[in-house]
Amino acid sequence: MNMQVDVVVAGGGGFIGGHLAADLLSKGLTVRCVDIKPHDQWQQLHHAAQNVVADLSLLANARAAVRNAGQVYMLAADMGGMGFIENNKAACMMSVLTSTHMLQAAHEAGVERYFYSSSACVYAAGKQTDPGVTALKEADAYPAQPEDGYGWEKLFSERMCRHFEEDFGSACRVARYHNVYGPEGTWTGGREKAPAAVCRKVAEAVISGDHRIEIWGDGQQTRSFMYIDDCLHGTQMIMNGSSSVPVNLGSSELVSVNQLVDLVEEIAGVRCEREYRLDAPQGVRGRNSDNTLIRELYGWEPSIALAEGLEKTYGWIYDQVKLARS
Repeated sequence: MNMQVDVVVAGGGGFIGGHLAADLLSKGLTVRCVDIKPHDQWQQLHHAAQNVVADLSLLANARAAVRNAGQVYMLAADMGGMGFIENNKAACMMSVLTSTHMLQAAHEAGVERYFYSSSACVYAAGKQTDPGVTALKEADAYPAQPEDGYGWEKLFSERMCRHFEEDFGSACRVARYHNVYGPEGTWTGGREKAPAAVCRKVAEAVISGDHRIEIWGDGQQTRSFMYIDDCLHGTQMIMNGSSSVPVNLGSSELVSVNQLVDLVEEIAGVRCEREYRLDAPQGVRGRNSDNTLIRELYGWEPSIALAEGLEKTYGWIYDQVKLARS
């Protein structure tokens, strides 16, 4: 890993990392992707990139990963949807080793810019108890009461970025992602998020002819979902911007899980009988992104409609389900 590269994508074998690497390569940048998974488990493998399999929780590997790099996008984390993070809190917290060692290594290597992908899970639970939620603004992360496990690690790592900037002058940028979805993402196996899970369940109903699907919770919990293309644009905009304060990166289009299912059913041309599993993991009751700050700082906010993004996502997941059944 001694060759000079413009950008390192840590977590480059993941959903967002794979798309980000493709976008950076399309702009003529040289890219080093690093991920703990073997290549055959990467969501996307770009032959134009330098693709490295390494455990970035180890400081020696983190140092090797950022060597001779201009910018670092730190997306690597042990994570998944609510079914994963509610049942793997210690594993989620252990990502702090990766977050800390990558930041330390980037500082030592004199990296020009360091982007950290935080999460809406940093927000205080007390502000997310109502499905008719007031959108979360950046100040709502304090007093701290984040998502247990995953959210605490994200909030701690945000603070690390802030103090590295204050103490050492490291140029850190932080975005709080709100539920990113799209093609080429995890759609089965327990780590998938709500849009992918719903698309898979509806696709299976269509293909099997058994029009019954299971919904986690009562379906009235609310969220916003950001399509991957908006995520890529916003991520690079924030990385190259002048502000170091954490900023929401999410859609402000609030929907309930029931409305999410309605949209996917409409795309698929089917109506399913819904079985509500009230004991399943479902997270906070309501969460939405207040985009006032991102509009003030950058004059932009995510705007791809959920129906538009879901159409592309459902088409891709339908093909995966059909392939898996053949």
